Amino acid sequence: MSQASMNVSECAKRTVAAVRRAAGELTLRPRTGEIGRVLSSGDGIATIAGLPSARARELLRFAGGVRGIVFDLDEGEIGCVLLGDDTKVFAGDIVRCSGQVIRAPMGRGLIGRVVDPLGHPLDDGPPIVVERYDPIEREAPAILARAPVVRPLATGIKSIDATIPIGRGQRELIVGDRSTGKTSIAIDAIINQVGSGVLCFYVAIGQRAASVARFIEALRARGAMAHTVVIVAEADSPPGMQFIAPYAGCAMSEFFMEQGHDTLIVYDDLTKHAQTYREISLLLRRPPGREAYPGDIFFIHSRLLERATQYDEAHGGGSQTALPIVETQAQNISAYVPTNLISITDGQIYLSPELYQAGFLPAVDVGLSVSRVGGKTQIRAMKKLAQQMRLEYTQFIELEQFTKFGTTMDPETQVALERGRRIRELLKQAAHEPVALAEQVLLLHVGTSGLLRGVDAERVREFDAAFRAAAREGLAELLARIEAGEEVGEADAGAISDLAEKVKQRFGRSE
Repeated sequence: MSQASMNVSECAKRTVAAVRRAAGELTLRPRTGEIGRVLSSGDGIATIAGLPSARARELLRFAGGVRGIVFDLDEGEIGCVLLGDDTKVFAGDIVRCSGQVIRAPMGRGLIGRVVDPLGHPLDDGPPIVVERYDPIEREAPAILARAPVVRPLATGIKSIDATIPIGRGQRELIVGDRSTGKTSIAIDAIINQVGSGVLCFYVAIGQRAASVARFIEALRARGAMAHTVVIVAEADSPPGMQFIAPYAGCAMSEFFMEQGHDTLIVYDDLTKHAQTYREISLLLRRPPGREAYPGDIFFIHSRLLERATQYDEAHGGGSQTALPIVETQAQNISAYVPTNLISITDGQIYLSPELYQAGFLPAVDVGLSVSRVGGKTQIRAMKKLAQQMRLEYTQFIELEQFTKFGTTMDPETQVALERGRRIRELLKQAAHEPVALAEQVLLLHVGTSGLLRGVDAERVREFDAAFRAAAREGLAELLARIEAGEEVGEADAGAISDLAEKVKQRFGRSE
């Protein structure tokens, strides 16, 4: 035998001896664990036998790699909502408890990304750097941890910032029929946060993939994706993913709020979320109530929206502003889910189909819209002008309705109608073109001071663009002072009037 063969043989003997010694020292202890068996699976739901220690909302792991959430705990079986493809779950499959509730990844690596509710990237970017995992559901902040809502969150939309102001930490519902521009309001609000330091979260619930792609492209084209996280649960996603999507987005937003950041979250839309929950509940054979919704349909939205708040300084001073969207049918805002959400939120922005069809965009109905926080969040220069403008505009709407009966109008009524029509044209705005708050103040001053007299109503929007461009050059100092919180003084009003008269020369007509 060669020397090399002898060395290999000795090495093998020593290895075997070491393994035997280790095996002799090994102490085997029995370990018990619970396993369940799938009884049935389909439509995003699975019923399971066994797992007596399972807890409500606990995450379950199936043999095929699919995960699910415990929804129903009956005496003989468990109702589970699947978070994956139900065709991969079969009767007889083994199920195990995870001992955890559903969690989502947190961290700055999410900013600028498109993810699913579990944080898996849906874009072509690199893997997301996760700082920690947090439960997607948690208790709302305590009352003593909250501060008053007094800081504005500008949407860049003149008809909203002037008449229905939104504050940081507020919950403002966007409500209207299908295809009235509800998502466009949300897009404009997100675009307007560029450079403001507000981090934005858009949650797409049950939306078509093409619609979500257009939304993302609009944000990227205007540089808004740099401060936005898009959480997507498309229409073909499992019902469980659509159900957890708003809670996951809220948790991601709270991660930054707790660090002192101001955040804005859009839920698009909670009508589909309620319908998904109704579908899940009926499949689990929960007793149906009004419109076949389960009895806790109010609670699933209240526990979500109550997490939006303005923290006090002792808790970091961060805020979460929520813009939930709900769709109505035939303008029925008194339907079950819309009225639930109206009672939970701090006001609503109502979009009218008639205004939309008439070409008044955005189709915000000032009469039916309200902000319960109101002028507390407006800058000083805006507050006084906005009150006057809203009063004049609502009076004009009533007067215009009255004159449709063909009554004879006196000269004062004709002047009021002409002035109101110009204000209405001034409030019109193209999509995805937000206007800075300071520029809105100047426009409101022009509209309420009668400086639009002599400008054809059809050319008011041209005047609007030309006046704002001229103001950015000639009144830059005044714009900066308005943004800093100063009011418009008498000298400033004279400068605005002079600039308006100069611009009017290009758009005026003889009276």
